[in-house]
Amino acid sequence: MSRFRSLWQASLDATKKALTWNVEDLMPPTERLIFNFNSREELKKWHLYSDSEYGGSSSASLEIMDEGNGLKGVFSGNLSLDVAEGSKWNISRSGFCGMRSKKFDGFIDLDAYDTIALKLKGDGRSYISTIYTENWVNSPGQMEDNSWQAFVFVPKDNWYIARIPLARYLPTWRGNVIDASMEMNQSRILGMSLSVNAGGGIPGARSGPGDFKVELDWIKAFRTQ
Repeated sequence: MSRFRSLWQASLDATKKALTWNVEDLMPPTERLIFNFNSREELKKWHLYSDSEYGGSSSASLEIMDEGNGLKGVFSGNLSLDVAEGSKWNISRSGFCGMRSKKFDGFIDLDAYDTIALKLKGDGRSYISTIYTENWVNSPGQMEDNSWQAFVFVPKDNWYIARIPLARYLPTWRGNVIDASMEMNQSRILGMSLSVNAGGGIPGARSGPGDFKVELDWIKAFRTQ
């Protein structure tokens, strides 16, 4: 075989290999694991918050426990409407707690996915799933991230996979929905959170002050289309 023909054949083989790689490997997987609550190391990825930071009396904890079916995350606590007298914070509402992930190392890109899914077991309350993205909706340069929220109803005492289309997440600012047409930048996700408040959310869900508890197995992104 001539030198020219050898180079031509090598180039053709490389092109065929590249085309095969593109078809098989450039197609994103149908699901992506974001958080898995099967290890106590997972606790390092989260921090808790509640109205107690502003003079309220609610409390929360996040533990990794084995309640008979392997290690799972347990987010629990107590929602209280009480506010400490003489508090320097003039909060308009109390009775809320949340667990928020620490910021990812850079961003995670969920542009190829259309649904967030959470495998959980709850108490009949309505929870709030929040996705944080890079700040461009409010004032660029501020430390506050943009937040997108959707309600999650968690049936009592049974494991359940809640699937939330990303299109259902609404832009919010300090808990209030922004009344404007905006699209989430799914390629620049900074973090996530799960929270609960005494005011409820979804009709028919348990609400009001008192104890709450939700077990978590994993959080994933899915491509359904």
